[in-house]
Amino acid sequence: MKKTASDFLIQCLYDWGIRRIYGYPGDGINGIMGALGRADDQVRFIQSRHEELAAFEACAHAKFSGELGVCLATSGPGAIHLLNGLYDAKKDYTPVLAIVGQQATIAMGTDYQQEVDLISLFKDVAHHYVQMASTPAQIRQLVDRAVRIALAERTVTCLIIPHDVQEMDMVTAPPRKHGANFTGVGYRRPRVVPAEEDLDRAAAILNEGKKVAILVGAGALGATDLVMETAETLGGGVAKALLGKMVLPDDLPYVTGSIGLLGTRPSWDLMMNCDTFFMIGSSFPYSEFLPKEGQAKGVQIDIQARMLSTRFPMDVNLHGETSLTLKELLPRLKKKDDRAWRETIASDVEEWWTVMEARARLAAKPINPQRLFWELSPLLPENSILTCDSGSAANWYARDIKVKRGMMGSLSGGLATMGCGVPYALAAKFCHPDRPVIAMVGDGAMQMLGNLCLVNIARFYGEWPDPRLIVLVLNNRDLNQVTWEQRILAGDPKFAASQDVPAFNYAEYGKLLGLEGIEVTRPEEIRPAYERALQASRPVVIDAHCDPDVPPLPPHINFEQAKGYMSALFQGDPNEMGIIHQSAKQMMAEYLMRWKG
Repeated sequence: MKKTASDFLIQCLYDWGIRRIYGYPGDGINGIMGALGRADDQVRFIQSRHEELAAFEACAHAKFSGELGVCLATSGPGAIHLLNGLYDAKKDYTPVLAIVGQQATIAMGTDYQQEVDLISLFKDVAHHYVQMASTPAQIRQLVDRAVRIALAERTVTCLIIPHDVQEMDMVTAPPRKHGANFTGVGYRRPRVVPAEEDLDRAAAILNEGKKVAILVGAGALGATDLVMETAETLGGGVAKALLGKMVLPDDLPYVTGSIGLLGTRPSWDLMMNCDTFFMIGSSFPYSEFLPKEGQAKGVQIDIQARMLSTRFPMDVNLHGETSLTLKELLPRLKKKDDRAWRETIASDVEEWWTVMEARARLAAKPINPQRLFWELSPLLPENSILTCDSGSAANWYARDIKVKRGMMGSLSGGLATMGCGVPYALAAKFCHPDRPVIAMVGDGAMQMLGNLCLVNIARFYGEWPDPRLIVLVLNNRDLNQVTWEQRILAGDPKFAASQDVPAFNYAEYGKLLGLEGIEVTRPEEIRPAYERALQASRPVVIDAHCDPDVPPLPPHINFEQAKGYMSALFQGDPNEMGIIHQSAKQMMAEYLMRWKG
């Protein structure tokens, strides 16, 4: 049998080190599916339950493996379904290649069934590189460029392969004539280090500062020891953007935790009282949680030059990779003898953890969601991988989970899309089948995509040497994060028609699929449920019934937020008594802890 352009496509991907593709079949990619079948699992195809899940899984694959993530979908509707997961990858600077089918070239331009202008459709999400093959002779150069650009730019690229081109005879190289190009395989990221004079200027500012605040993001992952040494030398505190949560363990006394609306009071105080701001590998977007302009001098490290001085007007912008830049910077830094600033930070952090525990242990109807995360934290194995969905779960993940060194974790940072938590967890298990994975997901996200992804967890867990994958569902019958945003930001009461989530028994559904299901309805059941799940021989769905009225209090409540809250109450919120009661208890917990201290 003659080799086809699709066979060569799969071979080119293999030559680049691609060993797994997430996708969903369709007649628009029958040629590619046939080639995958003939490849004898050299490149394994993982059939996702939906194309959006495939894109999320490709994104998570790249995040948890450091490799290129690849997803595959048919023409028209299948390609369209990929978009949300691809934007998730783009916004988090994650290398993903999308391969999609298209109608035959002879049909294009005739408004043929499922014909969509895919180049225009993907032009934004894959703006660095989106190309359509019109001849088999292009396959090699298209794959080589799409993979290299995705890796080099940390972005999304897209290849469109029409149905008839997929089944044409393979051409390994174009004819040697004018206009032909001969591309090759291979890419290694360069050493990107700032100029010496910029490093000197940065060191001068950091050495001069008396109260240094450090903010780390995803760009600092893998630089744990260097960030710790920098913080120790400068006597500063370290706040963490959500994608940088795993940069430093939370048992360090100077780590103030997350920042922003989902952040901690110590992170707020750190930023509001510093005189020097050092931003490392983060594009944290909310400038109101950073130092005020003119309050502090600033230094920033980022591998993406276009992100420098975007959130704060830095005095020195260091374009470079985090580890290499810190290695060059550290010998220039002088250890600060005055540790008063550091001692203040450590005292604030110690008090904050006490407040968090007090809040988590407050009674609720039936369970305080904070307690679910607080009690999970000390039980987590040191090699755990944590995933979290967007919504109120992200609040408690950000504040109540104390990460340990060696853990991995991620969520949708830049896009903050719902539906990513469970597919992220599945991809994490494919990348690290010997590590326990825990997904923390709201009931809205479970009904959106999570329940669908459980089908594949049931399908594949038998392959994993460590079958532990726990899906913690916050079952509060409410799209809780948006409900609170309606109250606080818009000043509107809860709109039940938009916010109520239908009842669903997630534990029983898990059992129906052949997984283990545990329903938790009382606080005293939380710890036994986790202990049972962490010893289980199969994935577990924990259906935790929790109180939607527990407020995700911001670290600092401003006048507009208080005004919005009162407006929602005056207009007759359907949960009025519950949210008043829980808000009062949460705020009083902090004041009582301070009074006792």
